[in-house]
Amino acid sequence: MSDAYVAIEGGRVVEARARAPGTTRGELVFTTAYTGYEESLTDPSYEEQILTFSYPLIGNYGVRAERFESDRVQPNGVVARELTDDVAEWLREEGAPAVDNLDTRELVTGIRDEGAMKCGIAAGPDATEEDALAELDQCKHMSDHTDIGAQVSVDELQTHNADGSGATVALVDCGAKGSIADSLVERDATVHVLPYDATEDDVRAVDPDLLFISNGPGDPENFEQAKSVVDAYAGETPLAGICLGQQVVASALGGSTEKMEFGHRGVNQPVRDLRTDKVVMTTQNHGYTVADNGPLEVTQINVNDDTPEGLENDEMDIITRQYHPEANPGPHDSLSFFDDVLAMTEE
Repeated sequence: MSDAYVAIEGGRVVEARARAPGTTRGELVFTTAYTGYEESLTDPSYEEQILTFSYPLIGNYGVRAERFESDRVQPNGVVARELTDDVAEWLREEGAPAVDNLDTRELVTGIRDEGAMKCGIAAGPDATEEDALAELDQCKHMSDHTDIGAQVSVDELQTHNADGSGATVALVDCGAKGSIADSLVERDATVHVLPYDATEDDVRAVDPDLLFISNGPGDPENFEQAKSVVDAYAGETPLAGICLGQQVVASALGGSTEKMEFGHRGVNQPVRDLRTDKVVMTTQNHGYTVADNGPLEVTQINVNDDTPEGLENDEMDIITRQYHPEANPGPHDSLSFFDDVLAMTEE
């Protein structure tokens, strides 16, 4: 007898097995990653989403805190074909509802055909279909989460590697993965992590050599303050951005963004550099993309759908990437991005 239910936009309910009890709701998305489940589950870009793993077994090398990208599990709920006991216990401790023992192939193909959709989950001994449907009824579209940055950002300034001998970086935290700051610190940068709604004055107070807009969840058009800071600094101080950061930078400079059908989520997204014709494999997690790049040049594209993966403006000292160059758990094809953006501060 099933003790969990997944209600999907349109009203269909799928029976499952409860691995971590509770009720929840969010946008149903999938990742094709076959490794790096700890990194995915702690990535703030999954806030307000239900994460479905397309790979059938999740948890076969345990759970280690040193792999986490933040201090908590970020998706509202988790769906898998099979979760190991280690991962299930971790999700129970985190209070993140999780289910398995269902056909995730059908869910993934449904998302591929119909796009990311609203979802409700009820899991546990007392769970009912009606509970899952009630969660679905309360679920909002991602663009309606107008202040999602407040859920994932630091509350106040945090400084890493204060005595670093390299560049001073102002990292606007719209939901930053921990490995972004780590990658900059490894290059001896001093990294000041500022809240997502930091003002121009807040940024000027740390006197940065580089303004960096992080990844994060939701619709980039809702990060108005980050766009305002980009507008203030563009052409004055070198600028960099990753994932949501690329979208925020493009939008701030007169471009535009749009929601994708089902996004890019996985560790095997091919990206082609238009200048070198070289293809690298990348880690990605985003449901929005740049539709109009404004004054920025498209330097890299996704091999599968030609969406912009890299934007640059040499005169304004701007470099952005749609994918995650820090790429925990891998691949590491694009780590040179951090060298390139820090080189702008030396020039």
